[in-house]
Amino acid sequence: MATAVFPEAPVPPAELDRALRPFGASTMLPGEAYTSQAVLGWERRHLFAGTWSCLGRTDELFGEGVTQHALVVGDIPVLLTREGTLDGTGGAVRAFANTCRHRGHELLPEGGTGSREIVPCPYHAWAYGLDGGLRRAPGFQEVPSFERQAHGLVELPAVEWHGWVLANASGDAAPFSEHLGGMGPLVAPYAPERLRPAARHEYTVRANWKVIVENYHECYHCPLIHPELCAVSPPTSGDNYDLPGAWVGGSMDLREDAETMSLTGRSGGRFIEGIEGIEGPDRRKVLYLGLFPNLLLSLHPDYVMAHRLVPEAPDRTRVTCSWYVPEGVADASYAVEFWDRTNRQDWAACESVQRGLTSPHFRPGPFAPNEDAVHRWVRMVGRAYRGTPPWEPLG
Repeated sequence: MATAVFPEAPVPPAELDRALRPFGASTMLPGEAYTSQAVLGWERRHLFAGTWSCLGRTDELFGEGVTQHALVVGDIPVLLTREGTLDGTGGAVRAFANTCRHRGHELLPEGGTGSREIVPCPYHAWAYGLDGGLRRAPGFQEVPSFERQAHGLVELPAVEWHGWVLANASGDAAPFSEHLGGMGPLVAPYAPERLRPAARHEYTVRANWKVIVENYHECYHCPLIHPELCAVSPPTSGDNYDLPGAWVGGSMDLREDAETMSLTGRSGGRFIEGIEGIEGPDRRKVLYLGLFPNLLLSLHPDYVMAHRLVPEAPDRTRVTCSWYVPEGVADASYAVEFWDRTNRQDWAACESVQRGLTSPHFRPGPFAPNEDAVHRWVRMVGRAYRGTPPWEPLG
């Protein structure tokens, strides 16, 4: 049972009221939600650390021989460990607070990795196993009252889902299954864990992370800035899902003469096949799913693209875009070229929106009739600002 309690965010109440109205009567979030350092600080603690953040793919976080990897989730230092990497068995990923139980020193700096069976603290040489248990505490052997088993690392909820690692750094979110809700069966036919990484691009976008997500969840803008996309997928096609869980998403159709999303409409790879008990994906659709707060999945008949967002400032977001293809596909450039071009078109639009949000004349605007997915996302964020966790039903 989740125990998370979100205090109210520092957002103007009256403007937030308008954003929480029913679809057709509501507006976007107030400008402070996209420009305020105080709001971003609140989001880091309660939306990124306080829910289930995607930290990356297991194979990216744990390269050859790596047994431990430190990073910051929201605003909380986290240590990931994985037993079995030295002998090749590759055990489950576990998450712990990156805080020594002696005096609180970080065990590894942010971004640091290690390749040992123990995690030593560089301050006073306390050392922990990859299971979080305290293995060594110099000077405490002669202290009769010291109980080593009581001083292990604080473990945090973590899961591996289709090859991605997700963690709840605050430790008090709802179970991942409740967070995921009805999104799971939509992703299952693509079995992303079976796909191999083909390419990865890092972008720094001068826009708030929510502006990027909102842009992702609508194609109202597509006819004006995405000619290549509109050539292979009608911008008014598809539909949006209304299912449980902390996510937003929908589908779009491919044009009759298109096999996939590429500059020619042709696939340079091969279609994703079904697995035992699960049919393969629909080859005439592309799914766009956003798992709260920071994983965007674009599921194509022949490849999967993922965007992982990390906010660096109210007006700056680091976006890691990765492409995954079936085994045996040697060249994914047809997918990478198409989406790199489309991404850059989107980033330019998002950066322009961000500049507009800083204007003293900005007023939150209404939603177009086909922006129902954006409304769902805004309502999820707005309710969280008011204290309702994003996995709670929207009603």
